[in-house]
Amino acid sequence: MVKNRSRVIILIDGSNFYFKLKKSGFHNLLDFDFKKFADSLKGKGNLVNCCYYVGRVRQDGSKKSKELFDGQQKLIGHLKNYHVRYVLGELLKSNGVYHEKGVDVQIAIDMVISAYEDTCERIILVSSDTDLIPAIRKVKEKGKMINYVGFSYQPSVALVSVCSESRLLTKEELEKFFVKKRAKPLQ
Repeated sequence: MVKNRSRVIILIDGSNFYFKLKKSGFHNLLDFDFKKFADSLKGKGNLVNCCYYVGRVRQDGSKKSKELFDGQQKLIGHLKNYHVRYVLGELLKSNGVYHEKGVDVQIAIDMVISAYEDTCERIILVSSDTDLIPAIRKVKEKGKMINYVGFSYQPSVALVSVCSESRLLTKEELEKFFVKKRAKPLQ
């Protein structure tokens, strides 16, 4: 049983999160209210850390890499506004396609470190990456709770079965985390 004021960390697999949101019809993370999201996930727990993991865009002189880099810089600024820590993995281009490398390893390391250094009682994992299962098992062996947060339209059955608890977000629930843009004032 988790204490009401248990220490909580939230770990968000950025690429996984972004593409799941996009499939749900949400395209602009700059309109996403990370504070409201974190508050809804942590419940009565004390949020110790919220971290967003994403591959680092490197510019190669192409228009696409510049667009990706500029977008990532805006996202990093947005995360900072919400006091969300970010960790950059690598984003490598192979045959014209970008692939993220090292992000799931960093998430796994941070989960295990948090469990072994006793920095929290509960880890909230916003990822559907089954490569994290060995780390999840280690976290649970240390007596920590690990909550899987996924998407109702495509849950990870494997993570639902291995995690302490699961929460599947619906499109209607996600809408609450997107800031409504105010109309521009008349000039």
